[in-house]
Amino acid sequence: MSKNKVITIERHIIEGERAHPGASGHFSGLLRDLTLAFKMIWREVSKAGLVNILGTLGRENIHGDDLKKLDLFADETIYRAMDHGGHLCVMASEENEDVLHIPENYPTGKYVLIYDPLDGSSNIDANITIGTIFSIYGRVTRSGQGTMVDCLQPGYKQVAAGYVVYGSSTMLVYTTGDGVHGFTLDPAIGEFLLSHENIRIPRRGSIYSVNEGNYHRWSDNLKKYISYLQEEDKTTGRPYSSRYIGALVGDVHRTLLYGGIFMYPADSKRPHGKLRLMYEGNPMAFLLEQAGGRATNGCERILDIQPRQLHQRVPLFLGSEEDVVIAEEFLQGKRT
Repeated sequence: MSKNKVITIERHIIEGERAHPGASGHFSGLLRDLTLAFKMIWREVSKAGLVNILGTLGRENIHGDDLKKLDLFADETIYRAMDHGGHLCVMASEENEDVLHIPENYPTGKYVLIYDPLDGSSNIDANITIGTIFSIYGRVTRSGQGTMVDCLQPGYKQVAAGYVVYGSSTMLVYTTGDGVHGFTLDPAIGEFLLSHENIRIPRRGSIYSVNEGNYHRWSDNLKKYISYLQEEDKTTGRPYSSRYIGALVGDVHRTLLYGGIFMYPADSKRPHGKLRLMYEGNPMAFLLEQAGGRATNGCERILDIQPRQLHQRVPLFLGSEEDVVIAEEFLQGKRT
């Protein structure tokens, strides 16, 4: 990017729309509404320790996790920012068991929004990286209120996906199927400015990211892969360094920029994995593939999986293409 070139996310969205002469403007409006929600969440996250918004609410969400005050705020903020614009026919949030309908007094549109309002919320009270993940699809039903059918689409049908990192700086990374771009929030002017244009993940990295506290529950093939990464072999750049934050947004963001592999595998306690296909697997897989990476459940491309349930779980391996391919070979017993 030219040092003299200042591009806000709104300008970037509009320029993308101009590249498609038949565009109606609804998709651009949808993305603009989303960025407003992200700014509102950032505002509360950035002052969370100064106001009564830290801690739990004393009840669990649908997954059995303690519901945090910021979780609820983020969930409601995104819904309220998106329910009346006329761009969406239905939404789904990781915090809600069923789909979220557009109120009857508001118009409906041709898109579907699926989101994880606050990923890594168990880190909130410790002031560690958290984020928001989102995924956008075109509707399947023809008109009116959207349904579960509109939500349960395979990941390759996404028209956009992205995440926001609320860290030392707040950064929005997204794709509309034409590369991956990153925007950093300038708090002084309240705008997301293009800071990382056309992000490309290295074909191979030197970092692996996984919760090794679950090692005793892993398959033998996965244990062999971890041993492979830890062995010294200068011709292949091993041993790899281990880095694990415990917030998907933070771990994937580092993997996207530096390369390597992120893993949340199945194990004896969670045979179907822990992460959700719709809220976490699909949007991150779409981003990584658009940046030249790869995402799999160990034997199948994430974006090809046909979802059966809104909160379906999936093992997840994503990152640099060469690293993920080698992981698949170990997981499938092709390497020992």
